[in-house]
Amino acid sequence: MTDAFVLDGDVAKPAFLSKERIIARPGFNRWLVPPAALAIHLCIGMAYGFSVFWLPLSKAVGITAATACAPEMGFFEQIFASNCDWQISMLGWIYTLFFVFLGCSAAIWGGWLEHAGPRKAGVVSALCWCGGLLISALGIYTHQIWLLWLGSGVIGGIGLGLGYISPVSTLIKWFPDKRGMATGMAIMGFGGGAMVGAPLAAMLMNHFASPEGVGVWQSFVVMAVIYFVFMMGGALSYRVPPTGWKPAGWTAPAAKANNAMITKGHVHVNTAWKTPQFWLVWAVLCLNVSAGIGIIGMASPLLQEVFAGKLIGVDLAFNELSAAQLAEIAAIAAGFTGLLSLFNIGGRFFWASCSDFIGRKGTYFVFFGLGFALYAAVPMLGQLGSLALFVLAFCIILSMYGGGFATVPAYLADLFGTQMVGAIHGRLLTAWAVAGVLGPVLVNYLREYQLSIGVEKAAAYDITLYILAGLLVLGFICNALVRPVAPKYFMSEAELAAERAHGEKSAPAASELEWSADPSSKPVAVVAWLVVGIPLAWGVWITLQKTVVLFQ
Repeated sequence: MTDAFVLDGDVAKPAFLSKERIIARPGFNRWLVPPAALAIHLCIGMAYGFSVFWLPLSKAVGITAATACAPEMGFFEQIFASNCDWQISMLGWIYTLFFVFLGCSAAIWGGWLEHAGPRKAGVVSALCWCGGLLISALGIYTHQIWLLWLGSGVIGGIGLGLGYISPVSTLIKWFPDKRGMATGMAIMGFGGGAMVGAPLAAMLMNHFASPEGVGVWQSFVVMAVIYFVFMMGGALSYRVPPTGWKPAGWTAPAAKANNAMITKGHVHVNTAWKTPQFWLVWAVLCLNVSAGIGIIGMASPLLQEVFAGKLIGVDLAFNELSAAQLAEIAAIAAGFTGLLSLFNIGGRFFWASCSDFIGRKGTYFVFFGLGFALYAAVPMLGQLGSLALFVLAFCIILSMYGGGFATVPAYLADLFGTQMVGAIHGRLLTAWAVAGVLGPVLVNYLREYQLSIGVEKAAAYDITLYILAGLLVLGFICNALVRPVAPKYFMSEAELAAERAHGEKSAPAASELEWSADPSSKPVAVVAWLVVGIPLAWGVWITLQKTVVLFQ
């Protein structure tokens, strides 16, 4: 099937958004594709930074102070009430909806993406994410929280899923020599989105704030416009390689060619989820992310409650600090959170690139083995009062959390082949949706239970950390059980040819399936990297400024 149409007996040019339209020609520079992916991921990655809106939105009616709803007002009444402020717990549902619908949309439409191509998927992602922001702006303007849930949580969450997986299959095919690095380059943008978006949102809210409003709905509108420009630019810049393409002069190393964990065949998405390998990798991702999300949720309060006055040079427990002292340590904790964000984004590129050398399975063994040691050591480091080692442990943990996301697409490509890896990755992301619920619930309820039985705040996290370490032991076992995919699951030659037929009508001739980048494309590639690199560098700079407080 093709998106081309017939006019007066002649085959017309393929549709603008079709996969056929974006098949690269000889000389195309593959280094133009990662910036396209980053342009989309840096925008949708703002999902991690949405908490910057919670406090202003919690006093959108009262402006200077929150206007509480009447005690007798029920939950459903509050959803439609416009005369009292929303609780932060109600706003937090947006965060949950983000990742539930990310996982569901990626799983449902991953197969469609493989056929439609990354350009069409990127455009749909831009419309959903930015359209969702505009619906949310209307919800804030009219003070209807259900519009926020619908706009950002549901519609925006669908945009997140499609935008997240749109570059995976394409980049893996463009970089057969560096699969891990390729996925790391794309997915690190999702980790960096909050670093760029959160300070931008804060600047916009300060600009639009007035005695009549907190400036959030205007900020949503401006960010929707900015993000739409970037995401459309990224989507329209995507190109896919013709089937069989490889870099000029490259041949697979003998060690990798003989590696049993790297399949020689291709598995259909509808077959992949029926294999034990899929569910083992699903469990590997779910357990790694559950532990990581759990640690993200507790990092800031853990630092403040364990070290308390020691952070500002006084020997006082957390409940003995004055309001001014609490504000000081909160600023230090904000710097700590910023530092973790840097390691989250850096870890995505670093660990995914490392996996090209030590293998995907070996990389996850490092995640679980080293992670277990660090999770188990954190309580002792807190008791010893070693702030530097405590911070270092958390930074390494967060780097492996990000690295797990970036490495798993390459892991799937090794096991199931590259033909439908984007769709398979989409279904695997249901693990993220589960982890997004499991991790925070596990951490929050365990902490509340321990505090209820009289455990000191400084010690309330110890058992939680040991349980998270236990999750990593389970992950280690699941990873050890992963074996090469049996040939019986591979697509037949006819099935593979049918899948490859999508978008092949305009492909280069077989003799043109190997090339180096045209030298004239290098200036364009530099400009493309600057377009995404400058905002990312600005976000890193802002974050580094905040982290300075931690070391003063």
